[in-house]
Amino acid sequence: MIKIIDYGVGNLRSVHKALESLGYTAEVTSDPGKIKEARGLILPGVGAFGDAMSSLQQSGLLEVVLEEIKKGKPFLGICLGLQLLLGESEEWGESTKGLGLFAGKVKRLPAGLKIPHMGWNQLSFPREHPLFQGVEENSFVYFVHSYYVDPEDKDTIIATTSYGMDVPAALCRDNICAVQFHPEKSGSIGLQILKNFGEMIKKC
Repeated sequence: MIKIIDYGVGNLRSVHKALESLGYTAEVTSDPGKIKEARGLILPGVGAFGDAMSSLQQSGLLEVVLEEIKKGKPFLGICLGLQLLLGESEEWGESTKGLGLFAGKVKRLPAGLKIPHMGWNQLSFPREHPLFQGVEENSFVYFVHSYYVDPEDKDTIIATTSYGMDVPAALCRDNICAVQFHPEKSGSIGLQILKNFGEMIKKC
């Protein structure tokens, strides 16, 4: 079963509905015991980086999430759920510590661009990855964000989009994958990506 982690920040129901439409058994939960029982985990998120980190800590979920990821359990971060994986964020002009699973920073999109970056944009794939199996180059997905991830290890970037610069759209290393866009709002392409994650869980 896929567990969608409820830490008070995120588009949980849309993700849940998308997974169930694909035939996967999924549950939204904030119960550490249920999270430990999961075969795969999804961490959605919207809003501010600092608030989200505080919510994870105050809910008591921070340690259990890190523990399950480090066990090798398949994990998918969505939007803010991607950004939280980085070492720190410069949101609000301050350095706020993240989960530190990818070395690097979360940075504000460059001045002169319309912020937030909101709407449909195309994906480019610098390297192949099972998360994007069956997804063609230049496929459109839906973005809503004002900040972007800048990982130190560029080889972890498995998809980019163009928005005044090459913006990392997805990172992956080992069992940890995460996307900046919202697959649950990205039509058939988004459903294919969620299906691919589901199949990755089955193979684990």
